[in-house]
Amino acid sequence: MAVAFKDYYETLGVPKTATADDIQKAYRKLARKYHPDVSKEPGAEEKFKQAGEAYEVLKDPEKRKLYDQLGPNWKAGESFTPPPGWHPQGGGFRTMSPDEMADFSDFFRTIFGGMGEEGFGVGFDQPGFGRQAGRRQSVPRRGREIETQTRITLEEAYRGVERISARKLANGSTQNVTIKVPPGTLDGAILRLQGQGGEGINGGPSGDLFLHVHLRPHSIFRLEGRDIYTEVAIAPWEAALGAEVSVPTLDGSVTMRVPAGSSSGRRLRLRGKGFPSSSNAPTPGDEYVALKIVVPPRAPSEDERRHYEALKAASHFDPRARSRG
Repeated sequence: MAVAFKDYYETLGVPKTATADDIQKAYRKLARKYHPDVSKEPGAEEKFKQAGEAYEVLKDPEKRKLYDQLGPNWKAGESFTPPPGWHPQGGGFRTMSPDEMADFSDFFRTIFGGMGEEGFGVGFDQPGFGRQAGRRQSVPRRGREIETQTRITLEEAYRGVERISARKLANGSTQNVTIKVPPGTLDGAILRLQGQGGEGINGGPSGDLFLHVHLRPHSIFRLEGRDIYTEVAIAPWEAALGAEVSVPTLDGSVTMRVPAGSSSGRRLRLRGKGFPSSSNAPTPGDEYVALKIVVPPRAPSEDERRHYEALKAASHFDPRARSRG
């Protein structure tokens, strides 16, 4: 049966000479971009599945070797039919269950889903090939890596939080895995849980679970590196005379001193009030507070007007003198 050829290298955007590390980085970049829980782009879920299928083949040396035997002249979308009598010279990778095979394209199943006497094996349905796959099935194999994603708030990233992920066991059941996101985790961080991925085959070790962490936008805080940026409103007289004002931080409100003569846009620093330290950053970040002078949202009362007029008469300050040169 003819199927559409899949160029897995093109799907991941890597050359055929790409290293295993290049392939992994390319896949994780696409997984972060197109994960259905994160991306709003049309067709994101399908692109996520295509990237996963390409990674499933190219990350495995044996599957990649088998795929490369198809030759370099095929193009994505072309009608592909295995050559008559073609017998792939590959093997040694684990078999896949029918449920797992259902997640992949017809092209993938044509190459890697031959049904032999021993069940789902690897390669084409040719005489004796299913038995070979069945014999390979007894070899211990490492379980699959699991890639998953979560979106957390800035407060959760600041304090740390736990998330639950499900891993599928060989018997078809699922097992919940608790993932601890440590305090100070930044956007785009990848947490690795050794041995919490796919269950090993025939006594082989389990794979690893990788959690991609994304931070939700915040209404008043902006994170850059480990530093927090925010804004606080002050009255004209607080800016002129100086004042102590309450400022929000991720650790609760603190009192900050506004120096006399502060202009709107002046930035003050709260040392150590940014994101907490981590294994990669031994010192915590700072919080930077931009001042915003706000006038009362109404016309001044008669008494207020008299004070403004008195200030106008007493002051020689011209805010536009510098712009006039």
